[in-house]
Amino acid sequence: MPTRNANGNLDHHPPLFSAGNTLPFVLVTALFLFWGIPSNMNDILIKQFMKSFEITRFRAGLIQSAFYMGYFLLAVPAALVMRRYGYKTGLVIGLLLYSAGTFLFWPAAIVRQYGFFLFALFVIASGASFLETGANSFIALLGDPRTSERRLNFSQAFNPVGAVTGVLVGTVFIFSGVELNKQQVSALKVAGTYEAYLRSETLRVVTPYIVLGTIIFIWALLILRTRFPKVAEEAEPAGDRSHGRARDLIHYPHFVRGVIAQFLYVGAQVGTWSYYIQYIQDYTHQPEKVAGYFLTGTLVAFGVGRFTATYLMKFISPTRLMGVYSIINTALVAAGVLFPGWVGVGAVFMTSFFMSLMFPTIFALGIKELGPNTKLGGSIIIMSIVGGACAPPAMGLIFQYTHSMAIAMLVPLVCYTFIAYYAFYGSRVEIPVRASMAQA
Repeated sequence: MPTRNANGNLDHHPPLFSAGNTLPFVLVTALFLFWGIPSNMNDILIKQFMKSFEITRFRAGLIQSAFYMGYFLLAVPAALVMRRYGYKTGLVIGLLLYSAGTFLFWPAAIVRQYGFFLFALFVIASGASFLETGANSFIALLGDPRTSERRLNFSQAFNPVGAVTGVLVGTVFIFSGVELNKQQVSALKVAGTYEAYLRSETLRVVTPYIVLGTIIFIWALLILRTRFPKVAEEAEPAGDRSHGRARDLIHYPHFVRGVIAQFLYVGAQVGTWSYYIQYIQDYTHQPEKVAGYFLTGTLVAFGVGRFTATYLMKFISPTRLMGVYSIINTALVAAGVLFPGWVGVGAVFMTSFFMSLMFPTIFALGIKELGPNTKLGGSIIIMSIVGGACAPPAMGLIFQYTHSMAIAMLVPLVCYTFIAYYAFYGSRVEIPVRASMAQA
């Protein structure tokens, strides 16, 4: 067996995944699309709920906090479930939780309670946490270790398809295009129809989520009926299997830095997309639907970037490519800060292309050589997605104090700076002596 190269330089190209595993690979790869839908419909909900619940950008940013806290709190329980019962069981549980959360949108809209919607989003994200914890590790292990980054980038390339779908559905079916000025609001209040208008805007979110929940429930049944292969440590006899220990993970510097890098990356991604519509409207005064289509466009760029990166990794090491992309994004966000307006809109638009490879690459680099700690390590990296809960409220607060979405973009700029460091230096694998002896 050829020696693994941590830098990704290969003398030949092994198959992307193990033979005979086509159906499980397809079913699990589709999950990357499915969890991209609600996470990016949140960007639409932020704008919609600012309107229908008359809340500030800071309070609207709590949508992302509720969502990503689901990831933070459920990632380790998800890993424990899959460690005991396998990937398939964990994925089915995740899909059922996800589906249940979408169905909660109906009663939340009927009672018209913002907190109820936040709870529904938390349930959706709890299910998505199971999916991401299981699917990322499952795909990374479903074949030759030398192609784990390329395989994971391929599957992750379908995540932006879901992201685009979510934003496009939200723009078309959730946004009404009705944006009232102060005089029109006053007129509706005098006529006694303003509350009816707000209720109708709230109800617009129900149908897309019910349809999505139905599809997810059907997918859970498909996975339940499909035979899954045992990968890596699952193939070992139960009595011989080592599950690793959480405290061992702190002895892997590349893993610890990977957790930090993932926290900052997700913060940068979610923060940028959450407020991109507001950035466009603040500096170019476009209507919400036009701004929504711009957001859809930048997510298309994200998808193109993911497929492009997967191809380029055949010739360029993942670490080097991510480092270059991080530097480019730092410059683009700086342009968004310094030149708000159409120049800034275009610069922030392009960051999606260059951020596209970061999540799967950081994940794959972070879990390299963890051995029996792989599932637990993967779950902790998924926990770091809580960065998406922190960045939007932080950017909302910066806006409230500075009244500038451009200045708020300094948050993702700082994030990309650290990711560049991780790509070039922090991701180098250093296996502790104890772990090396345990894996021998």
